[in-house]
Amino acid sequence: MGTAGTSAEAMAGERRRLINVAYRLLGSLSEAEDAVQEAYARWYALPRSRQDEIVSPGAWLTTVTGRICLDVLGSARARRERYVGEWLPEPLPDRAERSGGQGADPADQMVLDESVTMAFLVVLESMTPAERVALVLHDVFRYPFAEIAGVLGRTPAACKQLAASARRRAEAARAPVRASAQADTVRQVKAAWETKDIAALVDLLDPAAVLTADGGGLAGTTPHPIEGGARVARYMVALADLAPGLELLERPVNGVPGLVARRDGAVMVVASFDVADGRVTRIWAVRNPEKLRPWTREDRPLTEGSPGADGGTTPG
Repeated sequence: MGTAGTSAEAMAGERRRLINVAYRLLGSLSEAEDAVQEAYARWYALPRSRQDEIVSPGAWLTTVTGRICLDVLGSARARRERYVGEWLPEPLPDRAERSGGQGADPADQMVLDESVTMAFLVVLESMTPAERVALVLHDVFRYPFAEIAGVLGRTPAACKQLAASARRRAEAARAPVRASAQADTVRQVKAAWETKDIAALVDLLDPAAVLTADGGGLAGTTPHPIEGGARVARYMVALADLAPGLELLERPVNGVPGLVARRDGAVMVVASFDVADGRVTRIWAVRNPEKLRPWTREDRPLTEGSPGADGGTTPG
């Protein structure tokens, strides 16, 4: 492609799409931004003559970003083993909730759809890096398998098989969710949580409900998932007892109705929900302040305790 196709304006226009690809692959805005920045750095490091030989700079950037994300995913297992407690993807706010900081915020580049719900991202975490790349690039962004083969270093036929395998596991997580129905259930959870009504919470939670919390060692929380509606309800009430003045707000989280807990204006918890037949089956609660930066103007350390799975206190 000639000079017009490789202009700074044209290359900058690819950023939004690349951020969206990288976040879905990595589940982290900061890592997605790093991957995209590295891809751009490699582009601008090419001699001009080499840039002019590349027919589609956008496709080149996508391939390089995909390979960088693949490398990050390959090392993720070791990083997860060092992570304190459970690891969850970074929750995304709607534009109105974003920090409004100076400069380009990767959160402002995000398109919120069913492929960024917490349920879908958590399922992606269970896949191999190659499955994840094949599924996201093909099913979400509609890249042909011939191009995906260039990212994965495999044949198009092998990439098609990887996507099919990943798709079978992802189908349930991407089932259509009626936002109005989910919002009604979340609203009822909020009311029961605010009044510390354990019985009402138990009624709203599936008997096999699971709550997973992510503090990253920077905020006190339960280190392991809590299983069972009754235990989850007790945990939620214990958390409210330990945090007087906690304010609950109904807010979209990754494009789906959720709750945000604030105290003295600082965001303490961002909670995502999976709802089936009017009852909550999964709760993902992010407390790691590093993952809450897009939600708040102030990055305050969270030092107060929170309840453990048995109702005791886990130090912050």
